[in-house]
Amino acid sequence: MERSAQTLPEMSVRDRANVGADGVLQPDIPALNSLALRSLCSLFDEKEQLFSERVTLSKDGYRRGRTSRKHTIVALLGLHRLGESGGIQPFDTESIQDVVFQDRSWVKSAGDLGLLTWFTAVCLPDRLRVVLDEFDFERVLGTYEDGRQARTAGLAFFLAGIAHARLARPETLLELTDVAADTYRLLQDNQSQGGIFGHAASARFPRESLYSRFGTFSDQICAIYALSMLARAFQIEEPLESALACANSVCALQGELGQWWFLYDKRTSRVVNRYPVLSLHQDGTGPFGLLALGEVTGRSFHKAISKGLSWIAGANELRNDLRNIDRAFIWDSIGTKGRMAKYWEATLGFLVPSRETDMDSLRIQYDARPDHFGWLLYAFGKFGLPNG
Repeated sequence: MERSAQTLPEMSVRDRANVGADGVLQPDIPALNSLALRSLCSLFDEKEQLFSERVTLSKDGYRRGRTSRKHTIVALLGLHRLGESGGIQPFDTESIQDVVFQDRSWVKSAGDLGLLTWFTAVCLPDRLRVVLDEFDFERVLGTYEDGRQARTAGLAFFLAGIAHARLARPETLLELTDVAADTYRLLQDNQSQGGIFGHAASARFPRESLYSRFGTFSDQICAIYALSMLARAFQIEEPLESALACANSVCALQGELGQWWFLYDKRTSRVVNRYPVLSLHQDGTGPFGLLALGEVTGRSFHKAISKGLSWIAGANELRNDLRNIDRAFIWDSIGTKGRMAKYWEATLGFLVPSRETDMDSLRIQYDARPDHFGWLLYAFGKFGLPNG
């Protein structure tokens, strides 16, 4: 049985003082930003001037992964948002931006190109023309596999990149309008009447038919953000209907403790696989997508966002605060133990979507990733850091 957030004695004294009248934790956002900034410090490779793709805590101590330009770009987007608030940073972001921009060979998909375009438009707008000239945007949807298969997250990142390019350099309107319209139509085709997006459009083979029917939370929230930015950049209302339909569906399906579940069925608008619940979604991508939609539409999603943050702070299935202040990390996720447990969780989720999860089968994944903290700062960086 899932426990109510109001019955969690493990919540810190400071957090208990921030619980509102509705029993939902009102998070200390500047403190959360500070923790994310400290986490990025621990993940930064001074020699390469890039962030490591992850750090894993094991019985032998910390194990740091190789550096990643893609994850570094997400971290830089978050740091840029924090910088706009006046928050002091320990990084030379201009040098890191130069290192990332010098090598664009990592772009292997429409989604990658969208992220690069997004980053350039926000952080290095004077270099946007370099990206637009180097890559053939008109042929992207046919060149890369995620474009050909119409994968929702890839289309969404590509569309978001185009929207940010349009906002940064309005003169790009004419050369990007047609490909934006094509990408938007493909994204719409992946959405059901209930508002849920499938993972991809292709249904030629049995496995791909599953892709067209089921979509992850990442698919939903990336689509919400991209449609919100498309409406803002091109001054059109139509994409907001799709974005609101998806947002209303995932908010209605949010767990009692604020969980953004892992996998959704677009035919039935139900959750089919709950775990893992990723911290990245709870305090990063979920908030930044819903906040972007709220800014364009005037709708408020603050209660759903606060519930998601409350889950991070200990109001979760394991009654465990995922914020490790001493080690300066927020741990990756809560999921099932072992490969077989994950297999049965997925299988039973398809067969009995409304079933209860055995709490004894769950564990914390002690990983930390820079893209998690980058998206957190992208969502909340404008609120700054704690005084002093």
